[in-house]
Amino acid sequence: MTETVFLAGGSGAIGQQLIPRLIEDGWRVVATTQSTAKFALLQKLGAEPIVMDAFDAKSVMDTVMAARPSVIIHQLTSLPDGLAPEMMAAARERNAQIRDVGTRNLVAAAKAAGVKRMVSQSIAWAYAPGKANFREDDPLDASQWGVKSLENQTLAGPFDGIVLRYGYFYGPGTGFEFPTRPGSLHVADAAQVAAHAARKGAPGRYNVAEEDGPFNSAKAQAELNFQPRQHNS
Repeated sequence: MTETVFLAGGSGAIGQQLIPRLIEDGWRVVATTQSTAKFALLQKLGAEPIVMDAFDAKSVMDTVMAARPSVIIHQLTSLPDGLAPEMMAAARERNAQIRDVGTRNLVAAAKAAGVKRMVSQSIAWAYAPGKANFREDDPLDASQWGVKSLENQTLAGPFDGIVLRYGYFYGPGTGFEFPTRPGSLHVADAAQVAAHAARKGAPGRYNVAEEDGPFNSAKAQAELNFQPRQHNS
C-alpha cells in the first residue's frame, strides 16, 4: 500500500519543488493550501490538494485525520511574495505565530493520526551572535521564540522529529535568482533534503546551507545526503 505524506504548505516555493520529488519516491502526497485557487497548481504537480487553516486546531485535525499520513512535512510559512521589504515587519510576527501555533496544531494532529515521522522547516540564521561556522548545538538567539517553539515541539513529539535549519533561500518563487549572501540555499536543494528526510535520517536538528561561511552542514551531508552547490568565485 502506498504511504502518504501530509505536506503542510504545499503551494510555497519549497512545496512546489518538493511534491514531484515525493511522487517520484513513491509517496501519495496530500498538500495543503489556504485557498482553492491553488488547487489546479497542486494537482498539476501530482498532489491531492486540501484547504487548511494552520491557526485553526479543528481544521488541522480534520485535514490530517482525513489524509491518514505516516509522515508530516511542515513547510508552513507566512511570507509575502518575493519577500517584499515593505511587508516583512508584519510578516515576521505572523511567521513566528505560525511556527508556534501552527506547529502545535500539527503535532496534536500527528499524535492523533499515529504519524511516524515529522520533518519541520526551520532557519539557520536564528543562532545567537558571537561566532562563525555555527553547528546544531550552538544556542539560538533569545528573540527567536517562534523558531524555538517549532523545533522543541517537533523534537518532543511521539514520532521521529527532524528539524531542517535552512539557509537563505534563492531560486524559483523566492525573488532571488542567485545567492545574495553566504549561507544561502537553493529551494530545489531544500526540497531534495526534505524528501530524503521523509524516509531516512536520525531525529534531530540539521543545518542545511551552502558551505561558504556561517553554517556548518556536515551533519546534513552525512545523514541526509545533502550536497551543497559550488559557485564560481
